[in-house]
Amino acid sequence: RQAGGAAAVTLAMAAGPPPPLGPPVLPGFSEEGFGDKFLRKTRENPLVPLGCLCTVGVLTYGLISFKRGNTRRSQLMMRARILAQGFTFAALLGGMVVTALKSRE
Repeated sequence: RQAGGAAAVTLAMAAGPPPPLGPPVLPGFSEEGFGDKFLRKTRENPLVPLGCLCTVGVLTYGLISFKRGNTRRSQLMMRARILAQGFTFAALLGGMVVTALKSRE
């Protein structure tokens, strides 16, 4: 029995020492600037920037109406702003769900 065990140790020594462990090689990622990231995210989910633009447009129009003294239109625009924000939020959540489902595949 000892001879078989000694032979296994001798074979392991004959293979040489194990290679040194270095730092793991990580995949390289290119640096993505703000503009590049914004364009990529807009292409992935174009409804979110559209909703943001609608929200800002309705808010601006509502503030202009308020400043001019047209309270009825100002109130209408503030309610429309809430709808635009809801649309933006729903588009954001929908985009997150789609991204999560794609990552599962």
